[in-house]
Amino acid sequence: MSTFGSADEVLDFAIKSEQEAVDFYTDLAGKMENPAMKKVFEEFAKEEMDHKAKLTSVKSGKRLMKSGARKVTDLKIADYTVEAEPTKDMDYREALILAMQNEKAAFKLYSDLAATAQDDDLKDLFLALAQEEARHKLRFELEYDDDVLKCN
Repeated sequence: MSTFGSADEVLDFAIKSEQEAVDFYTDLAGKMENPAMKKVFEEFAKEEMDHKAKLTSVKSGKRLMKSGARKVTDLKIADYTVEAEPTKDMDYREALILAMQNEKAAFKLYSDLAATAQDDDLKDLFLALAQEEARHKLRFELEYDDDVLKCN
C-alpha cells in the first residue's frame, strides 16, 4: 500500500480504485452474452459509480458516510476459488468467481485504508465502504453457492 501525504491523496486513490471497479464491471457486462448476467454486472458498475460519487463528494467537503453497519458475514467461498480471467465466452461460474475476487480485493483495500487513516471521520468512511464491498461479495458468494455449488 502506498504512503499518502494527505487525506486528499487517500481520497484520490480510492476514487481511482472505484473508477477501475466501474470499468471492470462495465467491461465484464460487455463480455456477457446472457442478458441476465449482463444486467447484474451493469448494476454492479452503477453501485461502484455510486461509491466513486460518495468519495468525490467527501473530497469536495460534503458530509462523510458513517459506518454504523453490522459486520457482513463472510462465506469465504472466494478464498477457495482459482483466479479467473475475463473472456467473452466465460461461463456463469467463472464470472461469479471473478466478481467475488474483485469484491474481496475492494474490501481489503478499504479495510487497509481505514487502518492507516489518521482522521476518525475518514476511517469511518473507509469502514463503511469496506462493509458495502463485503455485501457485494456476499451477494456473489450466495449466488455461487445457490447456482454452482448446489448444482454440482
